[in-house]
Amino acid sequence: MGAQKGKDLLIKIHDGTNYVTVAGLRSRKIAFNAELVDITHAESADRWRELLAGAGVRRASISGRGLFKDAGSDALVRTAFFSGLISDCQVVVPDFGSITGPFQIASLEFAGEHNGEVTFDLTLESAGALGFVAI
Repeated sequence: MGAQKGKDLLIKIHDGTNYVTVAGLRSRKIAFNAELVDITHAESADRWRELLAGAGVRRASISGRGLFKDAGSDALVRTAFFSGLISDCQVVVPDFGSITGPFQIASLEFAGEHNGEVTFDLTLESAGALGFVAI
């Protein structure tokens, strides 16, 4: 995969009919994490840590920062957060693929300077199994 435009990394939320791109994002990120299960014991070779393969909990976090640009996607995000909904989301990574699955908005923050626009920060946490489709 060669260099890609950051603006082509998209975060989308399903509105019941289609995936709607969260508009106005200036930065976005998806992170995958796995908890490790340490099974190290007194007889571990040279006291090196040992891990139990496939035993930890996996999760994904999506975050973004931007400004309000589209009333439809703004309302979708706001409704999902204040209702505590778990929404079907999709992250499109150019020339790589798309990650799809259930996410809940864990954080929605607003900020503004007296001489600038109002911005928002958004964090979503995975709420179930995720799927991957290569592009």
